[in-house]
Amino acid sequence: MPKAGFWAIDPTRKISFGKDGWWYANDERIHNRRINTLFSQHLRKTPAGTYEIAIGWDKVAVEIDDAPYVVTRVTGDTEQGLLLRLNDESEELLDPTTLSIGAENVLYCLVKGREHPARFSRPAYYQLATDVQEDTATGAFLLRLGNATYTIPTGSQEKVASSQLSVVSKKGNTGN
Repeated sequence: MPKAGFWAIDPTRKISFGKDGWWYANDERIHNRRINTLFSQHLRKTPAGTYEIAIGWDKVAVEIDDAPYVVTRVTGDTEQGLLLRLNDESEELLDPTTLSIGAENVLYCLVKGREHPARFSRPAYYQLATDVQEDTATGAFLLRLGNATYTIPTGSQEKVASSQLSVVSKKGNTGN
């Protein structure tokens, strides 16, 4: 059923968002890009700190494998600011103070008012990397925006977004 052109929220299916930026139903990738975008646009954090898709009256709890959002593109410049495009098709300016490099050199930041972690897709990572320099003395990675320089912490993605990620990684939600 996940390959169909229309896909209803079904609380009997396990819905998850993979670190690859795709939605899954019962561990089968949903190939329809419109459904993926729809789910991402209707993703919300519950008061309990878990995530759900809520469309109209329909709600279903979802599992998030890594981060609830993916940065799909980086545009702009280091003088005016870098614009992030997310998997829900929204755009926002990068808050460089929230950047961090996690396990396996994956780049993360906080988005949506610093409320949710976002994982950079490989293309977005390379787009940002053109503006990142390594401090040869310390080995730290630096991003210069305007007159400011920001150090990108390495291996501390969990520390930067620990409150968001502590509930994101929970498994076993089956729906409301």
